[in-house]
Amino acid sequence: MERMKRVLSLPPPPMVLLFVAFTLLLLLPEEASATKWNVGDSKFWNPNINYTEWTKGKHFYIDDWLYFVYDRNQMSVLEVNKTDYESCNTNHPLVNWTRGAGRDVVPLNVTKTYYLVSGNGFCFSGMKVAVHVEKLPPPPKASPIKSGASTLFSSTGQILLMPLVFSIGAAWDAFIHFW
Repeated sequence: MERMKRVLSLPPPPMVLLFVAFTLLLLLPEEASATKWNVGDSKFWNPNINYTEWTKGKHFYIDDWLYFVYDRNQMSVLEVNKTDYESCNTNHPLVNWTRGAGRDVVPLNVTKTYYLVSGNGFCFSGMKVAVHVEKLPPPPKASPIKSGASTLFSSTGQILLMPLVFSIGAAWDAFIHFW
């Protein structure tokens, strides 16, 4: 009996803590994360690229950001209004995102359409992109459990049950080794 008290008073072995931590991580809800968009992908921010085609099929959400890579000695990243975007007028930019390194970031933190162009005449060579930013859609709702199905054996129940079974098994195994 004295030996059992001594075993039960020992701190939990690292494996048990690892399994418990793993179980808790599986139970946490999945979080959405922002996306870094390399403008132009591997072609970067350069003339004679169709950036309208580049944006097709992409969804831009709040907290995403655009990453521009370009020749810092010639090009720039300017945010303009729709009229100036369509006419490639860079005389009165709303925001000059150019920081001088040729590696600039535009955070997409407002739901709107961002109109971005390059100055020095490069806009006329196609260096302009319009990005419509929207709110992140809500996560899908879980489907209701069909009547007559036991929650313990439903697919959701199995997802939650398996980590618990592994944790109990690991705790039991650690207990037997110390016994």
